[in-house]
Amino acid sequence: MAEELFPNLYRIEIPLPQSPLGWVNSYVVKDPSRSLIIDTGLNREECLRAMMAGLNEIGVDLKQSDFYITHFHADHFALAQRLFDENTKVYMNEPDKEFMENWTSWASIADYYARNGFPGDEVDAAITNHPGRKYGSNRLPAMTGVKEGDSFAYGGFDLRAVATPGHTPGHTCLYEPERKFLLSGDHILIDITPNIGCWEEDANPLKLYLASLEKVYGMPVDLVLPGHRRIFNDCKGRIKELRQHHGERLEEVLSILADGPLSGYATASRMRWDINCRCWADFPVPQKWFATSEALAHLHYLKGEGKVVMSRSEGCLFYSLA
Repeated sequence: MAEELFPNLYRIEIPLPQSPLGWVNSYVVKDPSRSLIIDTGLNREECLRAMMAGLNEIGVDLKQSDFYITHFHADHFALAQRLFDENTKVYMNEPDKEFMENWTSWASIADYYARNGFPGDEVDAAITNHPGRKYGSNRLPAMTGVKEGDSFAYGGFDLRAVATPGHTPGHTCLYEPERKFLLSGDHILIDITPNIGCWEEDANPLKLYLASLEKVYGMPVDLVLPGHRRIFNDCKGRIKELRQHHGERLEEVLSILADGPLSGYATASRMRWDINCRCWADFPVPQKWFATSEALAHLHYLKGEGKVVMSRSEGCLFYSLA
């Protein structure tokens, strides 16, 4: 089913089976010349069927369509490999495009998690079952890089790129200034907080994310069209909630470290998570993976603020109060 949001702008819900996210919102700008499809879903049959049904319902021809991908995560990008041909333009922000084009293997990420206390058998299980590995891209299209302020004219809309790094290194939204709507990808979601994860020792994704929230807070946005869950209006109110959430998370991490140095994995095990499990041991391994990456993002932010120090012992990383 396709939902019409404005004349020539539609939303198609692409299912994400076995995912707590439920679905990804794919937005389609219909144009008699060339249409634009924004985000796609995973590389799996359920996603393909939903996409094709929605496009057929609104009369959009894939051979006359281009793609805009807000960020490189598989649930937004991977299905594109089943949809593009040699004439298709695929737009992606420069940092995420570079990451995809230089990707070699999961080994470096696995090593980083192991150094942060993630048990070896759980690392293997998390990577084996990671949706980005199971349902990711087997081939890449030729991609056109996107920079801040780039404009896309489709279906009578003037869609402008707004760089919002944090959720990924180059996550980039689209903003329509006349109608004041924001295609927010995973930068701003309602009901759930976007996962801000860390996979590199020198990265500070939460700092980038909070700066991106401030950037969007200053924009006149009347309607948010997010990558998951429902559409909503109160952009500024939601940004305030997200800022408060991360502020509380940072205080929680400081409180946990008051008991002494901990690895990223151990820190995550003591944090509060909105999941129906009695204790950390009951967490599914994929949820431990995402929780640890989020804990590390907060630890790195506090390290950057001089409130936490990182040390090494026998090849492992530990964090303690400064």
